[in-house]
Amino acid sequence: MALKSTIFKAQLQIADMDRSVYADHALTLARHPSENDERLMMRVLAFALAVPADDLRGRLEFTAGLSDTEVPDLWQKDLTGQLVQWIEVGQPDDRRLAKACSRAERVTLFAYGSSTPIWWQALAPKVARLDRLTVWQVPAEASKALAGLAQRSMQLQVTVQDGQIWVGDGQETVDFEPRRLMPA
Repeated sequence: MALKSTIFKAQLQIADMDRSVYADHALTLARHPSENDERLMMRVLAFALAVPADDLRGRLEFTAGLSDTEVPDLWQKDLTGQLVQWIEVGQPDDRRLAKACSRAERVTLFAYGSSTPIWWQALAPKVARLDRLTVWQVPAEASKALAGLAQRSMQLQVTVQDGQIWVGDGQETVDFEPRRLMPA
């Protein structure tokens, strides 16, 4: 019998001064049996850093993710069904990113993990021509610390100012500055 996803709920308060986005979001996330807390929290972080200020061009939504290899971790579709944003977390290959860039107006990747520099060194030349792609590297220490905030029911505050990010749950805070890998 197949294992079922575990449901997580998060009350997310966002104060992104860099983008002038201030909002509260109630999120329900399904954690795939093969997904760990670090990847789950990277999806929450990706949502917080990419959610638009309004829903005029559609809502940013979590997808089936690991359960469906044909979709990203998050996406935003407009009312006509056109993909506005395709958002990935992790270290996908160049073919997946090229496919995403051919389908969406904007593709954003949040890479994390200690192997990111080695992965990026091999991938960068292959994706250099993808002008719709933005790649961010979250420091490995930060993604591991974010995993420590994961709970089945969470209340998180995300603050962004001058490129610095703070994520807290009222007891612990993780602060870091992601590094933009592309465009340089």
